[in-house]
Order: sequence, then structure tokens, then C-alpha cells
Amino acid sequence: MQSDRTAYVLPALADAGARAHVMGILNVTPDSFSDGGRHDDAEGALAHARLMIAEGADIIDIGAESTRPGSAPVSQQQEWDRLRSIIEPVAALGVPVSIDTYKAETARLACAAGAVIINDVWGLQKDPAMPEIAADTGAYVVMMHNRMEADTSIDIMSDIDRWFERSMELADKAGIPREKQILDPGFGFGKTMDQNFLVLNRLQELSKHGLPILAGASRKRMIGAVLNVETGERLFGSLAVHLIAMQKGADIVRVHDVRAHADAARILAATRAEKVL
Repeated sequence: MQSDRTAYVLPALADAGARAHVMGILNVTPDSFSDGGRHDDAEGALAHARLMIAEGADIIDIGAESTRPGSAPVSQQQEWDRLRSIIEPVAALGVPVSIDTYKAETARLACAAGAVIINDVWGLQKDPAMPEIAADTGAYVVMMHNRMEADTSIDIMSDIDRWFERSMELADKAGIPREKQILDPGFGFGKTMDQNFLVLNRLQELSKHGLPILAGASRKRMIGAVLNVETGERLFGSLAVHLIAMQKGADIVRVHDVRAHADAARILAATRAEKVL
């Protein structure tokens, strides 16, 4: 079953006219910036996963440690305790499951329980064991650009390029096939507000690395900074950012609001194909 789910994850990305995949966010944390505490029990998490699938989610991304600015880190054991009763039943729903973690042992356990994607916000560069363990699982890997803090003086696109080259090198050396590598520019991570929009505007440049691109700006501060609205009122801004990202080459969008993004992805795909799909 795991190999069948893995094969399903990215079948359309080689087709330039294909619809972008929608990755639905399932946070099982008490403190995530937008939905902390809403789905942190097994029953609530499973119900929300079912809802996102019904709304059109192609992938469910499960995270158990908040990465919002100022959040407290959690131990690997605490992270897995939040996940252990959730991964397998969500994977049983038949949609590919992604594990949002930078900890190698959590990734290993999650993949053993049915996850087929490892979404690492530190691009395989935080936990030295992650590249090898990711390779051993056979999972896809999302390698995100990150920085400890923003720096107004740098060329952010060059910084992203250097980071991706290092992540791809680690993945290659570990034996992760290129067809299972995905890049994420990391909106909101170690970037100024202006740098976020520069990256969005130049997102198509990242296609030179030859890998699928994931964009995840859902409800983030870059949207609030422009619209002056709180997290719960950022749907329209999120949709605008992700539609721009899809037009500039994003193959996957990671979102809280699945239905709106699934509809937008279908309309964009129909427009590109100039026919109803």
C-alpha cells in the first residue's frame, strides 16, 4: 500500500498543463499560529483530514511542532507522542500523507506508520541523520529554504539558490532520487516582508534547479502586513499569493483553506489547457 500511495503523490507534475496539487495543513499542535489547539486530538485530527479530502486535498501534511516565530521547540519524543495515534488512520484514508518535521527519528517513525513525504523546514540541513533516514524510507522529500534570522543586506534569491544546492547535494549523496526531491522557498522563514514578495515575484527562476516547487504562504504575516488583517481573515490574500505562485511555476500549494485553493487550481489548469478538464 505505501508504494501505491507514493506513486500517486506527484503523477501530474511532469505535465506542464496539469493542475497544481493542494496540500492541506493538519497541525496537531497547541500553539500553531493559525489553528493551534483545534485538531490536536486523534478524533478531531481525523475529522479535519476527512473534511480536507472532501474539499479536494491531494496531500495531507501533518505537523506536531509549531514553527511560528517565538514558538518553543519540542523534543522528538513529545513530537511523536502527538503524532503516534494520528498518522496511520489519516494515511488509511487513501490520500498521501506528508510529515512536517526536521527530526530524523520522527520522520522514520511517521513513514513506518504510512507517511510518504517528509516535509523538512530545514532542507535536510538541521538533523545530520535526516538525509540517510529519508533515503531509507523511500519517501519524497520537501527541502525548504530557511535562515535563523532575516538579513536585509543579502540577495535572497542567491541565498536560496545556494541553500538548495546544498540540500540537493545532501539528498543526492544519501541516495534520494531526484524524482523524489521537491523545493520550497520558505515564505515567512528567515526573510523580511519585502523579501517574501521579491521571492514570489521571481518564483519562476527556481525552475532552473529542475525540481518541483512547493509554495506555502497560507495565512502568513506577509499577507497580514499588506492587508492589515488577522490570521482568520487572510483567506483572500492567501488565495491571491498562491494563485500568483501557481502561475509562476508552483506545483504544490500548502494551505489551510483547501476548497478555495482546489477550485482556483482547477480554474487555472482549465485556462492553461483552454478547455474544461
